[in-house]
Amino acid sequence: MTNETVKSEKYIESNYENGVKTIILSHAASKNSLSLEMMKIILWNLQKDENNPSLRSIVIAASPGKVFSAGHNLKELTSAVGNDHHHEVFDTAANLMKVIANFPVPVIAAVDGLAAAAGCQLVSACDIAICTERSSFSTPGVNFGIFCSTPGIPLVRNVHRKIASHMLLTGLPLSAYEAYDAGLVSKVVNNDNLETEIKRTTDAINSKSRAVIQLGKKFIHEQLELDEASAYSYGTEIMIRNLELKDAQEGIKSFIEKRKPIWSHKFDKYNK
Repeated sequence: MTNETVKSEKYIESNYENGVKTIILSHAASKNSLSLEMMKIILWNLQKDENNPSLRSIVIAASPGKVFSAGHNLKELTSAVGNDHHHEVFDTAANLMKVIANFPVPVIAAVDGLAAAAGCQLVSACDIAICTERSSFSTPGVNFGIFCSTPGIPLVRNVHRKIASHMLLTGLPLSAYEAYDAGLVSKVVNNDNLETEIKRTTDAINSKSRAVIQLGKKFIHEQLELDEASAYSYGTEIMIRNLELKDAQEGIKSFIEKRKPIWSHKFDKYNK
């Protein structure tokens, strides 16, 4: 058993089944706070399977309880710890969010409970977020004299600026349905149906070509940085590139022939 595995078992549980890797935050003593060690362990668990060709999606969940993640561990943010450690905490958090954005398969947040501060940031960074009706979302740093600057980065890219500002400047939470209306989560489900909905979502992703999903996820993120005209030009380029793939032509052929496609899941080009 590696040292990384020993550390991992202290903070998270993970399992892999049918192309889906589930990372479960399970450090109840800290309310799943995103301490430096916790974030490094999440990163390690993500990156060690990044090039697994059978991987189709990642699910980030939490052990049963009232909290998905309480955010950064405030004990690590005291002046006694020092600026060097503070830099490492926030640099690691930024790296984690960027790894999620650039990960080759969709990363899905399965939220049942409170996602606060950096916990809300983690949800915001995921491609898809599904939560229970009892979940809530907040950036309460201002209550403790710390403006949630870094958690606000993906937040303002997911929800309307006025809603993000209300969360960031007041520290007040959004309910599950308010988060859905704001665009922070993809879907709200009954408290007992989260696992079922997550499976429905991962099954839907599993049935698609990994290469096409990877190409599409990359485009979603990249086009957001472009003006509309540039986005259309780039989108046209991506569509043409997509149509050159074997899996695209297999998909079209299977539709015409009224059968299920047989994906290669690779970026191989179609030979005419």
